[in-house]
Amino acid sequence: MSARRSMAQRVLPPERRVRIWFHGVRWLPWLGLAVLTYVLFPVAQGFDVPRAGVGEVATEDVLAPFEYDVYMTPAERDAAAAEAARTVRPIYDYAPTVVDSVRRRLDRFFTIADTAQMPSVIVDRAQSYGLRLSGEEAQYLLDDVRRTALRRSANRVVTQYLAQGVAGAGTVSTETSREILVRRGDTSLAASADSVLTFGRYLELSTRIHPDPNSSVGDLLFNKILNAFFQPTLVPNIALTEARRAEVRAGVDSVKDRVRANERIIAAHEVVTPARQDRLLALQEELLRRGGAAGSNIRTIVGQALTNFLIVGVFWLLITLYLPETYRAQRQGYVLVALFTFVVMGSAATFHFVHRGPELIPIPFAAIVITVLFNGRIAMVAAMVLALLLGSQVAYGGHDAVFIALLGGVTAALSVRGIRRRSQILTSTALITAAFTLAAITVGLRVGWPVGLVGASVARGAANAVMSAALVLLALPIFESFSRATTDLTLLELSDPSRPLLRRLATEVPGTYAHSIAVANLCEAACNAIGANGLLARVGCYYHDIGKLNRPIHFAENQGPAGNPHDRLPPEVSATIIRDHVKEGLALAEEHRLPDAVKMFIPEHHGTREIAYFLDRARKRGPVSEETTAETYRYPGPKPRSAETAVAMLADGVEAVIRVLEDPTDKRVRDAISHVVKQRIDEGQLDDAPLTLGQIERVKEAFRRSLSGMYHNRIEYPAESGGITAHWSAAAGA
Repeated sequence: MSARRSMAQRVLPPERRVRIWFHGVRWLPWLGLAVLTYVLFPVAQGFDVPRAGVGEVATEDVLAPFEYDVYMTPAERDAAAAEAARTVRPIYDYAPTVVDSVRRRLDRFFTIADTAQMPSVIVDRAQSYGLRLSGEEAQYLLDDVRRTALRRSANRVVTQYLAQGVAGAGTVSTETSREILVRRGDTSLAASADSVLTFGRYLELSTRIHPDPNSSVGDLLFNKILNAFFQPTLVPNIALTEARRAEVRAGVDSVKDRVRANERIIAAHEVVTPARQDRLLALQEELLRRGGAAGSNIRTIVGQALTNFLIVGVFWLLITLYLPETYRAQRQGYVLVALFTFVVMGSAATFHFVHRGPELIPIPFAAIVITVLFNGRIAMVAAMVLALLLGSQVAYGGHDAVFIALLGGVTAALSVRGIRRRSQILTSTALITAAFTLAAITVGLRVGWPVGLVGASVARGAANAVMSAALVLLALPIFESFSRATTDLTLLELSDPSRPLLRRLATEVPGTYAHSIAVANLCEAACNAIGANGLLARVGCYYHDIGKLNRPIHFAENQGPAGNPHDRLPPEVSATIIRDHVKEGLALAEEHRLPDAVKMFIPEHHGTREIAYFLDRARKRGPVSEETTAETYRYPGPKPRSAETAVAMLADGVEAVIRVLEDPTDKRVRDAISHVVKQRIDEGQLDDAPLTLGQIERVKEAFRRSLSGMYHNRIEYPAESGGITAHWSAAAGA
């Protein structure tokens, strides 16, 4: 083993091994992501199912690679179970004791009528039986002959018809089965639903035994008595009927079709019917199931994993070529891998446990985070790659899934540039929902989805938008901290005047604080004018002179009537103090954990310029060597390496020069700005900054506009009215 290792070390020189390691640690996570994608979305036996919607024409023959079953959808199975349940005959129990009970109640009522002497007595006592009688009907019952005939006829109806079995009103007529099962004791007999006596039929038959059909009072009274004393003798056994229907529902076979091995599912140039599409989708499901088991061979695994790797590799290759700083920053690469991994795992979770629609692929979450941490171009490419990676998986079924996922993800990337307000998340959520709605309508019109299916797709897209936005707010600080990226939200937090460093600047070095605010205003306006990050420029300028907190009195803007302490110091000591405010500022920035993007303003706003005032004093005392100049009388640098820090250097110089001018007219301000900019260019301080000459001209114009507003003329108010003029003094005012 040691001999083999020494052989490898001789074959590969150290610098080659370093390069291999450098690129390996950046590419291996993406290979792991490709393998993970295969594990979560496997493909069985390398067989691919053509994607074709109903009404489309098949482009190739499809033969079943094995025997498999076509299962009903949940809606189809529910419909089949309901249809099977409708065939179950409802069960009715015959209640023989009801006949005797009705007859006893009838006898008690007529006994009361036999002893009554007044119609009012019959009316009052009839109410206890549910009978509402008029005085005329009560008078009818006082007639012995008529009462006896009514009693005899009512008993005959109960004995002759009610004993046969009569169902209550609205029972048999509502049954879906054509037959019912009547249980009489231990025996059960099937009967046609039409042959069963109902309450209405019971009243019709009673007219055959009517005692006084020619009397309107007698006819109405007879019907009232039969209604009041009726009780059904066929009672539905709801519990037992539902139990049998539940057994039938549970016994419904969910297999609606079986495809034999090598059977033709569809031929080339045939139109895809709903039945054929069901067979194709069932084959896709079976392939997915078998792929998740032990059905795939090593060639399939390697092929699919390699396909996944090439898809994500396109994205990482673009990063390598066009954003080398992101490629070199290993942490940022890991953040991108983590976001891709989250989308893949989230897709698998929603696919298996929530719904199989591509609208739930959480690409919008990753797109928004990447936009905020990096930029919208990277986010858009990432959304496209993720849509292709996941939408093309067999599980999601092809180009419709790619289209839906792509539209939602790209919209998410375009919906935000930088998050500065919470309302931006709401706007992004609405735009993503609108994109998924448009995708659902487009696919629905092309494929022929019903309105309900389109609505369900829109609802899933809206849920994805809301959940993605919520996750962004939760996860963004974590990804931001790990990647060390500086977002607008972080910059806004750093611009809060109550932050410890800014509060110290305002209270301990108010001159420096005022200078920082003025420089920040100039720098932000200029950066916005050239398309740079104005917010970063403002915040960076807030903190660019924090090193002056350690020795505030040694800087001119903080010196009061006590005088300038540098007048009593040798020039080399003064230069060292001025020079060290950069080092001390960086130490404070580290202590307070300022982002790198903000820290770079501290050394770069001076670059490697000479500390000219004290160098001039030193030269008046004697010659100064180049070595001494570099070590003592020059700022440590580096030179500005970004547009924002370069503009900050120019703004810092312009703001200081303008304060020296006694009469800052527009022409003098313009000339002073040009002088400062030319001086920095001649010194080579902008050599490393990504600024063009055209941008520098726009920076100068932005400075001029801002300064003309700061140093505008004001009118003099007459001294006689208590005003202050240009020649005012306290003594004259008194």
